[in-house]
Amino acid sequence: MKMHIKSVMVADQAKAHKFYTDVLGFKTKHNIEFGEHRWLTLVSPEEEDGVELALEPNVYPAARSLQDSLHKDGIPWTQFSVPNLAAEYERLAALGVEFRTPPTEAGGTRFATFDDTCGNLIQLIEVAD
Repeated sequence: MKMHIKSVMVADQAKAHKFYTDVLGFKTKHNIEFGEHRWLTLVSPEEEDGVELALEPNVYPAARSLQDSLHKDGIPWTQFSVPNLAAEYERLAALGVEFRTPPTEAGGTRFATFDDTCGNLIQLIEVAD
């Protein structure tokens, strides 16, 4: 068994799609009309056949409540690994990404947390070799 899709809840799929592709650099894998929303998944350009990220419409009240609580309490929804956290932090900060936590070392890793503008905090992590 292996992971196929992970999800991020978003209030506005079009806004999220723009941020995750134009700013973070993900590529669109599926963008299919599905009623009033879309089946919208992205992949890393480094792993086009890897785990997909679904930009899920946040229409279920319990999911909205969870998302709001995590964001308010400063807890990331998910994390993405990067080979060079300092470089990625600088790149994203230059694009206007708002970081809640600058690069920080903890337990053999380095991490930074940013706001995805779609209701989520996302953590970047660099694992030490």
